[in-house]
Amino acid sequence: MNIVEAPAPFRNLTFRRILGVDVASIGRDEALALLSQLVAGRTFAKIGFLNAHNANVACSDREFAAALGNFLVLADGVGVDVAAKLLYGAPFPANLNGTDFVPALLSACDKPLTVGLLGATKVNAERAAQRLGELAPRHRYVVVRDGYFAAAEEPAILSQLAELRPDILLVAMGVPRQELWIERNLDGQHCTLPIAVGALLDFLSGSVPRAPQWMRQLRLEWLFRLIIEPGRLWRRYVVGNPVFLTRVLLQKLRGEGKP
Repeated sequence: MNIVEAPAPFRNLTFRRILGVDVASIGRDEALALLSQLVAGRTFAKIGFLNAHNANVACSDREFAAALGNFLVLADGVGVDVAAKLLYGAPFPANLNGTDFVPALLSACDKPLTVGLLGATKVNAERAAQRLGELAPRHRYVVVRDGYFAAAEEPAILSQLAELRPDILLVAMGVPRQELWIERNLDGQHCTLPIAVGALLDFLSGSVPRAPQWMRQLRLEWLFRLIIEPGRLWRRYVVGNPVFLTRVLLQKLRGEGKP
């Protein structure tokens, strides 16, 4: 796996390949410790997550798949756990979905940090910054820009990031735009850890409700999202989940992974 600018911290990690994407097989505490170490050492690394939907997108978007090769990719959701069981005989050590993992990371970082928020709507980003300030008040939260900007505005955004140089930058533009934007635009002069966080800012703002705890424990948060947003998400889950499982089975038939 090619990690730009920060190969050393990842050499001892184990990776499992899911539909062409190398995903770190790492526990929650180990992941929190690793990313905290990267931030403390100001070691630039791109962080992303793989779930069934992202994996499907990577299968049809070569640029996105190539970009993920330059990220430390963490396992997100029941879909990749099912894939790991089929391909490697065991699930990933932990479900590191960004909605729970990112606030946990901020809580785990003892040193006061600057955290940038880039994406979502301005209102949701501001509400998310306020919520993060309640969860991990030692850090400084700065809304850099909402996610609805034109290409002509990018130089100003990058200049602002270079001046601010946040320790962590939460990029919430949806898949694959957020990962591609990070890949094309960011390096160590802009921030230390850019993290592709999807709908995290919308969840934190309260504009999009999360599943009740019992559904999360049963790994059914995807079903809750489908119920509340059927028009937007039916293709992702009703069509996408069977497509994902079919692709995983084909990977297994090709002999990739370990039985």
